[in-house]
Amino acid sequence: MAEIPVAQFYDAQVLSEEAYWVARCRRGDEGAMRALITKHRRRLIRIAANVLRDSHEAEDVAQEAFVKAFREIGKLRDDRAFSSYVYRICVRLCMDRLRSRRSEPGLVDKIQLSEAPSVETRVLVEKLLGKLSPDLRATLVLREIEQLSYEEVAEVLNVPVGTVRSRLHTAREKFRAIWKEAMKENL
Repeated sequence: MAEIPVAQFYDAQVLSEEAYWVARCRRGDEGAMRALITKHRRRLIRIAANVLRDSHEAEDVAQEAFVKAFREIGKLRDDRAFSSYVYRICVRLCMDRLRSRRSEPGLVDKIQLSEAPSVETRVLVEKLLGKLSPDLRATLVLREIEQLSYEEVAEVLNVPVGTVRSRLHTAREKFRAIWKEAMKENL
């Protein structure tokens, strides 16, 4: 009998666990909804905070994403993970808010990075991420900060994996260039 690779086993186990909770959600089980919220809430808020660059708005977007996900839970295919589904909804809501806020000057630019080594570095990264377009910033945040796989980022952003790779390459290059410029200015 062939041995199942650990990563495949883990993905299948996570998918089957989530499929169990999703099936219960489809029957209106509030306990199942709470279980999925508890499991994904913190990461969803981090994603929203990093994409929006506004930690206050992130809570609202995360809550809105869960409401929409549970209201439309019937649209989730059985072979898809709830996590990718709700992350995709969250990123779309963030992008909608970013589009609507373009005309609003003076919004607070805050971001919550998961493991910034120092306050100074965190502030600098916040500022530099703000110089990237929303699409590039979302791709970079999901891959580098949230550590999602290329496939998960593609599913969340609803783009092909090749587009993720291209955006990520562009985002890294632009971020590297503005980082170098910032380092020169700080000398």
